[in-house]
Amino acid sequence: MLAKARDFILRNARLLERRRFAFHFEGGGSADVVNALAAYRNRDGGFGAALEPDKRDPGSQPVDVQFAFETLDAVNAFDAALVTGAADWLASVTTAEGGVPFALASLNAYPHAPWWAVDANPPADLNPTAAIAGLLLKHKVEHPWVARASAFCWSALEKSDSTGFHTLMPALAFLEHAPERARAKKAMDAILERIATPGVVALDPDAGGYVQKPLDWAPFPHSPCRKLFSDSVIAQHLAALAAKQQEEGGWPISWDTVGPGVTLEWRGYRTLEALRTLKAYGALG
Repeated sequence: MLAKARDFILRNARLLERRRFAFHFEGGGSADVVNALAAYRNRDGGFGAALEPDKRDPGSQPVDVQFAFETLDAVNAFDAALVTGAADWLASVTTAEGGVPFALASLNAYPHAPWWAVDANPPADLNPTAAIAGLLLKHKVEHPWVARASAFCWSALEKSDSTGFHTLMPALAFLEHAPERARAKKAMDAILERIATPGVVALDPDAGGYVQKPLDWAPFPHSPCRKLFSDSVIAQHLAALAAKQQEEGGWPISWDTVGPGVTLEWRGYRTLEALRTLKAYGALG
């Protein structure tokens, strides 16, 4: 499994995913990952250039900052210069509500998936504000934006009853690291209760389309949602995940992209994340 996946990544994935693969599976250095990631950094301090591949905007976008911070976190290299510059940029695009929008309207001028279309003045959103704030809190980054974004997250969480994956996963990332632990636990318990509602998680391992299954909600054993699923359910979905590896070594994606090159970019990313999940659960054959 791993050898075939390695071949697929080396043949098809971006340099960033190739270096991340080397870090996670071949003893590669985190500095190599940071250097590859830095190519997506803009002069304004933010990240763009389709770091998140579904929109081809060269300019900085909030979700690309999330993608960058998650990459740094995964290789234990929360680089101070990259992070501080990105936090400065986040402050420059923060709305009056205190958070950053799902996306900025600049991407409308470039090829993008339909769900990325943006109004001229988009409001702040938990996705990705909460995910970004959570990582800054995790790494104890001192920046004025953190307090402002945290206040927005608390306010938005109190008003939200969403069961959407792309709202709740960022929310959980924030609550994992919010310093107000009693308040965070209460909010997290309420979210986990919502996720456990029948129909929110696709429990059928063979369910098709763009659905979120147990390993999407709990990609690692330490994930907050892991407690929602029995060992047998996790084992069933690990087996199904392993079986989805294609003959050429990569994993498929479950959505349409804006071009064949973008599909390969996502498949490289998806293959790496599938391997990381299988490894973390001790199921990498």
